[in-house]
Amino acid sequence: MAVGLAARASFLFSRIQGPPRQLLASRFLGSTAVTSGPRTLPSFSMEGKVCMVTGAARGLGYEFCRAFVQSGCTSLAILDLKDEEAKSAASELATYARSSSNLNTDNLKFIGVECDVSSELSVQKAYATIMETYGRIDSVVASAGIVENYSALEYPTDRVKRLYDINVHGVFFTAREGARHMIPHGGGSIILISSMSASVVNIPQLQTPYNASKAAVKHMAASLAVEWAKTGVRVNSLSPGYMLTKLTKTVLEQDHGLKKTWESLTPMGRMGEPEDLAGAIVFLASDASKFMTGSDIRVDGGYCVI
Repeated sequence: MAVGLAARASFLFSRIQGPPRQLLASRFLGSTAVTSGPRTLPSFSMEGKVCMVTGAARGLGYEFCRAFVQSGCTSLAILDLKDEEAKSAASELATYARSSSNLNTDNLKFIGVECDVSSELSVQKAYATIMETYGRIDSVVASAGIVENYSALEYPTDRVKRLYDINVHGVFFTAREGARHMIPHGGGSIILISSMSASVVNIPQLQTPYNASKAAVKHMAASLAVEWAKTGVRVNSLSPGYMLTKLTKTVLEQDHGLKKTWESLTPMGRMGEPEDLAGAIVFLASDASKFMTGSDIRVDGGYCVI
């Protein structure tokens, strides 16, 4: 009897070692269970989604686009102030997609669109181009913004107004027009790029209007999230800390002490790389965050904790 049971156990064990075991796994996990390459939750995929990023010809906006491409996006609108730069970035990203990813590039459609986010009409025209090209919009990132350093007493009034037109009004126009096109199609995800400056006062640089503008963006995201919650449109904000973009590197080349100060104030002891935001932006734009709205994700190396 014991020998018979042992033999039967051995037989059953052998039945789940080879291809049948893989078949069993595939039935539970889907076809991805037996595919090669990096594995992640399917809900993080941007495949089949139409994405739009403002201020995307350079800096963090460009890195957000790269993250979407890496996550499977083949329909991407790159918006920036200058038409030539937007189209150039779209071409670069298409080349990157063809050479550095496993995407099926047969249906690759990246477009560069000129857009001055401070102009409501310009934003509306940009969305019209996107809808004409793709027929819908699934994920929007309002990334366009500027920062300047003046003391409050010396800040030129015209430059304060310009900063708010871009950082606050431009973000509002981008979000509102996005929702108008998303609601008829069942919803989508809108991410407003704020900053850790929405929560702290940066030192040693002086930038009161910028800090206030980013606080406005963070609260704008929460407010719109509540207003649109039942429409299927989700609105969240992403707040980066000190990031080593090309622009930041140029500034720090002129002031080496500033970089040391920023790093010393950051618990992790370094500035962030743009790719450090890739996971957060894909999470917020994808279905992985489908029950998340009105939230802010801060990626700052612990700066705001102390």
